Amino acid sequence: MTKHYTKGDVTVIWKPDLCQHSKICWKGLIEVFNPKVSPWINMDGADAEKIIEQVKKCPSGALSIKQKGQG
Repeated sequence: MTKHYTKGDVTVIWKPDLCQHSKICWKGLIEVFNPKVSPWINMDGADAEKIIEQVKKCPSGALSIKQKGQG
């Protein structure tokens, strides 16, 4: 299963089967990644740059970014 969350030109791709539950995503940006609400990813919680920087910290690759214009 793969889920997509989009804001403007940025899409966060979440692959829950890869998640190692390191908590890095939500401890670093709870305004976007909040496991206590549904959907747990709120793309309106921060600007695109902050979201991209936080997703880059995901150790498992469960979270990734796709930007408009990228293949």
